[in-house]
Parts: sequence; structure tokens; C-alpha cells
Amino acid sequence: MAVLEIVRMGHPVLREVARPLADEEIQSPDLIQLIEDMTDTLHAAGGIGLAAPQVNRSMQLAIIEIGETPGRYGDLPAAPLIAYINPTITVLSTEEEGFWEGCLSIPGLRGYVERPHYIQVDYLNLQGEPSRILLEGFLATVFQHEFDHLQGKLFIDRMQDTRLLSFEDEFAQFQLE
Repeated sequence: MAVLEIVRMGHPVLREVARPLADEEIQSPDLIQLIEDMTDTLHAAGGIGLAAPQVNRSMQLAIIEIGETPGRYGDLPAAPLIAYINPTITVLSTEEEGFWEGCLSIPGLRGYVERPHYIQVDYLNLQGEPSRILLEGFLATVFQHEFDHLQGKLFIDRMQDTRLLSFEDEFAQFQLE
């Protein structure tokens, strides 16, 4: 297992639409190793989600894991590490909700982004089986943020008001008051 380099905004892979994984790749040793390395990378970086393009792999793969202890993300329900292969999002409500987002590929910045509040995620699991989950609130935002990476988008592309983009120190000082 290894900690991979997380590429930062400006790297061209972050602006590409990632390729879908073929059926024969899903249970391959290479993919299992990549997921293990992405997990090590996610843990080392202290994040809750990581998409393959963030480690310079242009493929439709993301992992999300929410630990049990409250952290900088508040009191989210714990969720075990799951790999999402070839995910798609269906918006189930036009209602939007806004949260301050950060990104491992845009270190040191936070931005206020409004996204759909209620979504459905369809994906393939590690056995290649179709799976579906329904998400709302901040958890829906987490998934939309990670899956945006698979479409060549960053959270800053979703911001409606760039005046709500802040360095983390200034965010802590002025936005959290």
C-alpha cells in the first residue's frame, strides 16, 4: 500500500471527463491495489472522499468514508469506506442547500456552493453489481463534490458568488463567527 500524490488545481487530469471502467477491470488486482492506495492517501490527507482523477488516474472511480468521530465536517453519520464505480447522479428534488466546501486538490481554500438537496446515486460495487443509494443534505453534497471530479469539474466551478471563496484561515476567522 502507498500514499499517492494528490494533484492540484491546474493539473489537466482534473479537467478531463474520466473514462468509465470496463467490466473486466472491476475485480482486477490493479483496481483493488489502486483502491487500497487511494484509501491510504485519503487517510493521510484527512479527507472523507477521493476521486481517481485526484491521484492522476482518469477513471470513473471514487471512494468515500466518514469516520465515527466528529471532525471538521460536523456530526455526519459514520459511513464505511465504499468504492463507487461508474457512478451517476439523479437529482430527486429541485430544492438546493448550500455548504462551505473544501477540496484536497485545492488545498487551503473553502467556497460556498449550493447543490441539490436530495439525490439518487447509481453505481457499480466492487463485485460489479449495480447498487443504489438515496442521499440528502450535506451527505448529498459530499457525493456530488466527489463525482464532479469524474466529470472534470471542481467545486469552484459550481460557485454562484466568488466573493464566497476564502482561504481557510480567513474562513475560520470571518465566516465561522
